[in-house]
Amino acid sequence: MKRRYNTKICIAFAILLGCLGLKAQTQNQDNNQPKKQSLDIDSIDQDKVIDEVIWVVGDEAILKSDVEAMRAQSEVENIKFKGNPDCAIPEQLAVQKLFLHQAAIDSLEVTESEISTGIEDQINYWIQLIGSKEKLEEYKKQTVSQMRSQMHDEFKDRQMIQKMKEKLVKDIAVSPADVRAYFKDIPKDSIPFVPTEVEVQIITRTPRIEPEEINRVKDQLRDYTERVNNGTSSFSSLARLYSEDPGSARQGGELDYTGRGMLDPAFANVAFNLTDPKKVSKIVESEYGYHIIQLIDKRGDKIKVRHILLKPHVSDEAITKSILRLDSIADDIRANKFTFDAASTFISDDKDTKNNHGLMFNSSQVGRTSKFKMEDLPAEIAKVVDTLKVGEVSSAFKMINTKGKDVCVIAKLKSRIPGHKASMTEDFQTLKDVVLNKKKEQTLHDWVVNKIKSTYVRINDNYKNCDFEYQGWVK
Repeated sequence: MKRRYNTKICIAFAILLGCLGLKAQTQNQDNNQPKKQSLDIDSIDQDKVIDEVIWVVGDEAILKSDVEAMRAQSEVENIKFKGNPDCAIPEQLAVQKLFLHQAAIDSLEVTESEISTGIEDQINYWIQLIGSKEKLEEYKKQTVSQMRSQMHDEFKDRQMIQKMKEKLVKDIAVSPADVRAYFKDIPKDSIPFVPTEVEVQIITRTPRIEPEEINRVKDQLRDYTERVNNGTSSFSSLARLYSEDPGSARQGGELDYTGRGMLDPAFANVAFNLTDPKKVSKIVESEYGYHIIQLIDKRGDKIKVRHILLKPHVSDEAITKSILRLDSIADDIRANKFTFDAASTFISDDKDTKNNHGLMFNSSQVGRTSKFKMEDLPAEIAKVVDTLKVGEVSSAFKMINTKGKDVCVIAKLKSRIPGHKASMTEDFQTLKDVVLNKKKEQTLHDWVVNKIKSTYVRINDNYKNCDFEYQGWVK
C-alpha cells in the first residue's frame, strides 16, 4: 500500500519551514552545498507557528485546531465526553484514524449517494432543531450549500468508520441463554432502564407546487442542456455551480457505478436507456425534484452518470392551504366523522405509512418495530407528540421529510409506554440488544487496543498524563 501523506502534516511542516527558512538558506549559501534538514516538532518555538501537531498516528497528524473544531461542534450538538475533553477529544480523533486506515486497507468504499443522504439528514435535523433554513444559515453564518460542501469529507469519514465497525462485528450474535445469563447475574440496581416509548400515526400532505415554479425549473434545465449541446459550458461545471444534489454537485454531478435498484425508478429508466455520452437526457421528474442526466459509462448491470438536480420551491400560500386542509381533517376525526386509520389510507401521501393506517416504523432499531424512543422520532414530530395524550390528534404542522421536501402533517399518539426497569418477559428484545451491544463494544475496544500496539504513535508531552480509555498510546 502506498504511503499517504496527510495534507495537514504538510501544512504544519510548511509553516515550520517558513520559520526556519532564512537560517537554512544562509547555511546552504555559505557551504554552497544543500543540506538535509531534520525537524523535531517538540523543539519548535510554538509561539511562531499558527497551528500545533499534538498527536501523530501512523502517518496522520492531529492538530490542535482539529480538537478545537470537534469541541465547538460537540457544544452545538450538546455532546458530552467521558472525562477531560482535552484528553478525550484527541483520543477519539486518534481512534477514528485507526478505523479509517483499516478501511483503506480493506478497500471499503462509500458512495456519494450515501454521503449525500447523511448530510441531508444532518442539515434537516438542524433545521428542525432551530426552526427554519434561514435561522440555521444565520446561526452558522453559512449558506446551506456551503455547509454541504464543508461537511462532505467529514461525513465520508464518518460513514467509512461506521462501515469498518460493522465489518468487525458483523458475525457477533447473542443467544437467549446469553440474555438470561446476563439478566440473572446483573445486580438489581444495574438493571437497564427502558426509556419511555411511543407509537405514532401520521397523515401527511405535500403542498402543491405552482405550475409557474415547475416551468421555471424546467426552463433552467433546458438552458443548461442547450449550453452543453452548443459547447459554451460543460455538464460537470454546470453541475458544480447549480445542482441541488449536495453529494454529487462537488463531483461535477457524477454518481459512481450504480445498479438500477439503487436509483429512483424514474431516474433509472431514463439513465439506463442512454447510449451516447455526448448527449443530455430529457428532463426527468423523480421524488427528489427534476434532473437532466449525462451518460459516462456502462459496466454490465451498473451505470455511471452525472446529473443536475433542481428542486421547485413551495410557496407560503401552498403551505398554508395544506395546513388548513389537514386541520379540517383533524377536526372531522375528533368529531368521529371518520377514523384516523381510514383517513391515513385515503388522504395521506406518505408512502411508508399510508398502507399501515399511518403507523410509523422505526428503522433505527434491530428488527422492525413501531416503538420509538422520543429521541428517535423526527424532531418536529417528537415536539408535537410530547404534548399529546394517548388517542389525541395534533394540529397540523410543517416539517421537512427525508427527501428534503416540505410536507404538512397531523399526528396521533397511538400508545405511550412509560419508562421502567427492564424485565425478561416484557423487554426481552431490549435486553438482547443490550447484551449484543456490549459484546460489540468489547470486540471493537479489543480491536483498537491491538491496533495501537502495531501503529506508530507520537504524543505531545502535554497529553501523556491523560487518563485514556484505551491502553498503549504512550510508548
